Amino acid sequence: MEKTRTIEVFSAGCPACVETIDLVNRVACPSCEVTILDMRDPVVASRAATLGIRSVPAVAIDGALADCCAGRGPDETVLRAAGLGRA
Repeated sequence: MEKTRTIEVFSAGCPACVETIDLVNRVACPSCEVTILDMRDPVVASRAATLGIRSVPAVAIDGALADCCAGRGPDETVLRAAGLGRA
């Protein structure tokens, strides 16, 4: 018996999110249980924060954020270095 793999796709409904949902659904195997989660739901946003999700779309596999989805999102240090907050 194959182990069920839990796939969570965190989405806000944007075109990039829809592309990711299509990709995950296309690549998923029969033992993959795919769930699409709406980041506009506070419960989902809280779950995303515990996984370290900083931008969408993002994919978690078996409760761990996929490497391709880590380390993204706005970073204050980088934005300030680029000139944000300076006249």
